[in-house]
Amino acid sequence: MQHVPRITLPLILMALALALALTSGKLYAAEPLLQPFSQISALTEGWEPLEFPKIDQHSQYELVTDNGTQVVKAQTNGGASGLIARLELKPTESLILRWRWKVSNVFEKGNAREKSGDDYPARIYVAFKFQPDKAGFFERAKRKAVEVVFGETLPGNALNYIWANQVPEGDIVPNPYTDSTMMVAVNSGNAQAGEWVTVERDIVADYRQAFGEAPPPLVGIAIMSDSDNTGESATAWYGDISLSR
Repeated sequence: MQHVPRITLPLILMALALALALTSGKLYAAEPLLQPFSQISALTEGWEPLEFPKIDQHSQYELVTDNGTQVVKAQTNGGASGLIARLELKPTESLILRWRWKVSNVFEKGNAREKSGDDYPARIYVAFKFQPDKAGFFERAKRKAVEVVFGETLPGNALNYIWANQVPEGDIVPNPYTDSTMMVAVNSGNAQAGEWVTVERDIVADYRQAFGEAPPPLVGIAIMSDSDNTGESATAWYGDISLSR
């Protein structure tokens, strides 16, 4: 006698799930945490301008096509501004940030260790939630004053992944303006200028190395090309940026 397999409820549910997935053309595809530049029709989709007090000259950002893929082109000429995606995300044991970028050149006067050289043709800015219980009274008061004046809740610590000039690739150095921001040189020098470079970093591991503790929730990820300190010029291209656990 031919054996007929027993059809159980779990098998039925599995079959239904597979049928729905095949019908939709994808298997449990989740919405990306960050809007991919390759799929948006305007920079206002999931991203917004990041501007700074007392800096009137801004960098320019636009969607362009490079080798058949839509990317963001950034141009900076003595100014500074960025594009930020705001989110509220609690990191797990590992959180992978992956992107690709290209720059026309690094800045001759660029130096991540000095205020006068704190400019980069390309950087990825990762902002974390402010932790008032770990800050002193004056720090809390200063932040409150800024929030009242500008109507903006300031983040806490930050990681900046930079295309550096003098800092060797792999080094992590404090920002010359504040030790609450750590600069991570993921590329350095002109050797790969003009080429697309893919970068992958574990944000949790980098935060632990930079600050000596586990990270608080993420509140924003930004791209920025700036040259307000050096007064130099550069063009950068940013491909899709993704976050995955």
